[in-house]
Amino acid sequence: MKTTRIRTGLVAGMFLAMTVWLGSCETFDSAMGEHGTMEIQKAPFGQTKDAQPVDIYTLTNAQGMEAQVMTYGAILVSLKVPDRQGRIGEITLGFDALDGYLTSHPYFGAIVGRYANRIGGAQFTIGQTTYKLAANNGPNHLHGGIVGYDKVVWKAKPVRGDNAIGVRFTYHSPDGEEGYPGNLDCMVTYTLGNDNTLRIDYEARTDKTTPVNLTNHAYYNLAGSGDILDHEIQLEADYYTPVDDTLIPTGAIAPVKGTGFDLTEPTGIGQGIQRLGEGYDHNFVLRKKHIGQMTLAATVFEPKSGRVMEILTEQPGIQFYTGNFLDGTVRGRSGLAYQKHYGFCLETQHFPDSPNKPQFPSTLLEPGQVYRTATIHKFSTR
Repeated sequence: MKTTRIRTGLVAGMFLAMTVWLGSCETFDSAMGEHGTMEIQKAPFGQTKDAQPVDIYTLTNAQGMEAQVMTYGAILVSLKVPDRQGRIGEITLGFDALDGYLTSHPYFGAIVGRYANRIGGAQFTIGQTTYKLAANNGPNHLHGGIVGYDKVVWKAKPVRGDNAIGVRFTYHSPDGEEGYPGNLDCMVTYTLGNDNTLRIDYEARTDKTTPVNLTNHAYYNLAGSGDILDHEIQLEADYYTPVDDTLIPTGAIAPVKGTGFDLTEPTGIGQGIQRLGEGYDHNFVLRKKHIGQMTLAATVFEPKSGRVMEILTEQPGIQFYTGNFLDGTVRGRSGLAYQKHYGFCLETQHFPDSPNKPQFPSTLLEPGQVYRTATIHKFSTR
């Protein structure tokens, strides 16, 4: 297996002047900066069923934090961060090899789109035209359909900036793909910072009015294994969107106070589930003065490892999901059977079914506009 290594010295100032490294087969070296050396490795990761080659990129910062992303589905394959003892460990659910991702799995680490989450009745209307989508989640449409962005091969280029390295993925979604109108050119950039942050930037342009709602669907377990019921979560959300029995929002925006959805103070996930009577799979309305403002959305603490994950986002909502549908049938790394509540998701997003809910913030992207949003995952210990 051939591996390409790209290294760069670091200087102060993160996420500035991001540029594309051309010629990814070339080794790039410069003098080590004051904070140490960051490194990108590129290697083959197998082929899809129709023989498309897939590459995997490994990003490592000076603290040893490591992120792996691949061209299939622009998937975050692995994320390793230090615990309170400084030991680096895996905190996501996933597979050891590409084959696991080519079979049916619950969107481990994937970029999902063109519309993340659910669209009720698997259809929406723009103007006088109704667009029918695949009903791949009961009567509803979920995460972009049968072959969403999680099941296509993206193009990729390494990128670098001051004190940051990453990979920029691009995908052209043709007009009519999975029933959506318009050609959509998408760009997703994963950036690893030397301050133990993982940033995901999303950008898209269209030639026809279309709904767009992109997110990352990583499953986290800050302990590294076992269930996530002892994790403590706090969401910066005073409201949530209630759902019907098929998990489609009713259209209401309801207060969390006095309910099992009140996670405004640090709460054990298991404790919250007991109060709720079931697992979480709900959209929370984030506190914001205006959409597009980067604000803290969630804080998760795992007491045994001491790991803390903070999520900041420009999106208006976040979907909190506690792995309710994991049932042991999916075997991940080292053959581990992923049981119920072995991982949780925090998907930054616009609200589910927004194309059919005019009272929700609009997800329609018009020609000439640019869809642009970012989410930051910040890791520390206590």
